[in-house]
Amino acid sequence: MLLFLEPAEQTVLTHAIREFPDDVFTNAERKSGAVLLHIIAALYMFLALAIVCDDYFVMSLEKICEKLNLSEDVAGATFMAAGSSAPELFASVIGVFITHGDVGVGTIVGSAVFNILCIIGVCGIFAGQVVLLTWWAVFRDSFFYILSVVALIVFIYDGKIVWWESLVLVLMYTVYIIIMKFNSSLQKFFTRRSDKNVANGNAAAGSELEDGKDSLDCKWDDPSLPLLGPVKSSKVYSRGSVVMVDEIINASPPNYRFPEAGLRVMVTNHFGPKTRLRMASRLIITERLVQSANGVETAVVDGKPDIENGNLPEDKTNEEKESELTSPFRVPGGCVNRTKWLISWPLLLILLFTIPNCAKSRWEKFFMLSFILSTVWIAVFSYFMVWMVTVIGYTLGIPDVIMGITFLAAGTSVPDCIASLIVARQGLGDMAVSNTIGSNVFDILVGLGVPWALQTMAVNYGSVVMINSRGLVYSVVLLLGSVALTILGIHLNGWKLDFKLGVYVLVLYAIFLCFSIMIEYNVFTFVNIPMCRED
Repeated sequence: MLLFLEPAEQTVLTHAIREFPDDVFTNAERKSGAVLLHIIAALYMFLALAIVCDDYFVMSLEKICEKLNLSEDVAGATFMAAGSSAPELFASVIGVFITHGDVGVGTIVGSAVFNILCIIGVCGIFAGQVVLLTWWAVFRDSFFYILSVVALIVFIYDGKIVWWESLVLVLMYTVYIIIMKFNSSLQKFFTRRSDKNVANGNAAAGSELEDGKDSLDCKWDDPSLPLLGPVKSSKVYSRGSVVMVDEIINASPPNYRFPEAGLRVMVTNHFGPKTRLRMASRLIITERLVQSANGVETAVVDGKPDIENGNLPEDKTNEEKESELTSPFRVPGGCVNRTKWLISWPLLLILLFTIPNCAKSRWEKFFMLSFILSTVWIAVFSYFMVWMVTVIGYTLGIPDVIMGITFLAAGTSVPDCIASLIVARQGLGDMAVSNTIGSNVFDILVGLGVPWALQTMAVNYGSVVMINSRGLVYSVVLLLGSVALTILGIHLNGWKLDFKLGVYVLVLYAIFLCFSIMIEYNVFTFVNIPMCRED
């Protein structure tokens, strides 16, 4: 538990459940089965956070970056990173200021491991192809992430956080923003020596493409291009078409609608890792919706209409097709989509009437209102999420740290895992792998650094945030080991993402969970004092 007391004064820990309103069920009733309702409520909060972050919060942050005229690198490392990591950030804030518990720290540590090991493992196993990885992005994010984890270990080792330690974490992220500002220049500098090898690799990839064995394209290595560069969902061709590309380009210049243009910009490697994954998956899903609506198996050619062969796009726009999945007034097609829409309907209705959608032109000028209201909803959903998870942990006798490392971490990271799998199956596994590590830099340096800094420097200047779960230190050390072993495995596997690497990292994740749980339950040595219970 995180308490603002000295460890020597504690003989038992007060459970965080006391910081929340009384539950309608007694502990005995929850143990008899009522806890299932809390589990369902927590899962529903995960869904609510995913919807409000992806559909409203990220879009409002994109508008803020546009109005502030921020470069894509800086925007991706600041506002967009905040948008994609909002659930973890608010869980940490609630852990520091409301529950005074370890649930926030555990969520960020567990989310970090889940992002690295589970996402890479799932992509490796289910991508359906061997994906070649670019070493620069993996090296850059891994190096800075390892520094972040080492700093976290040093700061929490003595069981307390003082003001200058939280400030160091925030300043480290400032350095990371500066690095991202010059990311393209740095990448060109460090990869210049390997140009010859890259060219040979591209030639080999090209021969595989001719044989139909791989979907890898050398242009994805260009940091200046969107990872889904020529893909355009609203203008499609049948697979058998013969197209004169130059004529089409001259005859029909690009005419991207705002949602498409936004998605294309946000899948460039200038933007935040989670943002790239989610927006890339959206773009792919939108493609499939359009192709399915047209009733033919199609291939996309640089976003131009098939003038030569006479294929015209449907009258319904991409914005309308996508809104069918997010509008409470339009029932989408397909059994799975209808089920998802029905489950999400109350959330869609509430958010539609309380947050202006600044992605639409008529609400664009209200982007600051969208930002404020979506932030309020994220705070509300995060509060209920942590509340339900705290009740579940208390009922089942599970420490806050374990609930954060397992249940909360998986719940806040599942959308990114699904998005990673979608893009990996499209041959863009490099995006999923190289950025799962980078997405954790924000979580640790800002997700932990900012709440700690606010508590020790603003709310109660000179105070100390106590971390009494000694097992958390060992979990962070295990996190560092997991990162090192993952990078080593990628290197020994020839910088390739395949089934073998996927199984390897999933085994690492299982080992991490087993050791973390045993440490929290004092299996190896006494690290945690008992929890006070009122059954």
